[in-house]
Amino acid sequence: MTTDSNENQNRITYNTQGHVCLVGLNRPNKRNAFDSHMIAQLSEAMSRYEDDDNLRCALIFAHGDHFTAGLDLMELQDKLNEGVFEFDGNQIDPWGISGKLRSKPVVVAVKGTCFTVAIELMLNSDVVIASDNCNFAQMEVQRGIMPFGGATVRFVAAAGWQKAMPYLLTGKAFDAQTADRLNLVSEVVANGTEYERALTLAQEICKAAPLGVRGTLSSAQDASRNGAASALANIHSYLPSLFYSDDAKEGVMAMVERREAEFKGR
Repeated sequence: MTTDSNENQNRITYNTQGHVCLVGLNRPNKRNAFDSHMIAQLSEAMSRYEDDDNLRCALIFAHGDHFTAGLDLMELQDKLNEGVFEFDGNQIDPWGISGKLRSKPVVVAVKGTCFTVAIELMLNSDVVIASDNCNFAQMEVQRGIMPFGGATVRFVAAAGWQKAMPYLLTGKAFDAQTADRLNLVSEVVANGTEYERALTLAQEICKAAPLGVRGTLSSAQDASRNGAASALANIHSYLPSLFYSDDAKEGVMAMVERREAEFKGR
């Protein structure tokens, strides 16, 4: 019989495929609801991805039929004041609230139930592929709490105040097509194809120049966190290291020789 201790160690799967890091939510018998163990393991997986120079893009997906039903409030109820959502400067916070700011891109493939922290994971990612069977809800207000994984800021930024507030203030459910209209997802695809589509996009990102991708992501993060003026003022700071990189030379040679570039990240 598998012990509870062993089960707690397998909340997240971690694999690699070429330059892609595959991170799977692995608690399907609980619709991948996040308990304290799963939160910690997802942070560990994302920190491991961040520190591996061979990996250029992460894909977060779900085992089973649902992305996540949100928080396991029964398990977390007595732990929310114990810093379970607080991360130090060496840890990646999957929700991007505290801890170390990630420098590499994240693609997310969602399906089935996508409640609360699911939406906030999406909002803190860079590309979201959604199955057309998704059922979304930012329902914290129906549980006596409020969103604290970024939705109060990012949901509003993505959808606009008047479009976001009906969902944030009521917790009512919405479908994939509505999520698309609210700018919460990049694409909606047929159920069962979301993982392959997300993997294809992750692989396409990996073919681009890693230094250029990181610079682009960093500038966009700067704008999101600090405003357009800050991001515009900092753009030129990226250029010297990029222009004199081996990847920039490879990009020019590939264009001249009419071939696909092979970037090394240096």
